[in-house]
Amino acid sequence: MNNLATALISIILLCSSSSYAQDAPQLDLPRVKLTAGMYLVDTQVAATPEQRATGLMFRQQMPTAEGMLFVFEQASEQCFWMKNTLLPLTAAFVADDGTIVNLADMAPQTTESHCSKMPVRFVLEMNQGWFTQKGIKAGFKLSGLPFKTKP
Repeated sequence: MNNLATALISIILLCSSSSYAQDAPQLDLPRVKLTAGMYLVDTQVAATPEQRATGLMFRQQMPTAEGMLFVFEQASEQCFWMKNTLLPLTAAFVADDGTIVNLADMAPQTTESHCSKMPVRFVLEMNQGWFTQKGIKAGFKLSGLPFKTKP
């Protein structure tokens, strides 16, 4: 097969797989364990633009101790909405050191923007009510591999 044919097949496969990702939940993302005090959170990591764009869309359910950690290349104001997201969620906007800057409850299937109060690189989405039930508020510090700790 020549280079042009190989390139065309690659483009077709890439386009078909990315359109699939927009219509179905993404389930095979990398995972990382985070801790919130005595609580362990198993998170899927959305680190590419495509993974972040799909996020938790189309999910019918999410286990209680699971979430999704959105990782951005650089800190900036991050805004989230809930189009095509079926679950009520809370977004924790998180600084590089793991400190929660602010929390935002988000209603399913809405396009209202929920934004960080300062530039952040991380956003942790959990089932709505999880942070409240655990007594976790802005200023609380999460721990785990993604967050920088000061010596």
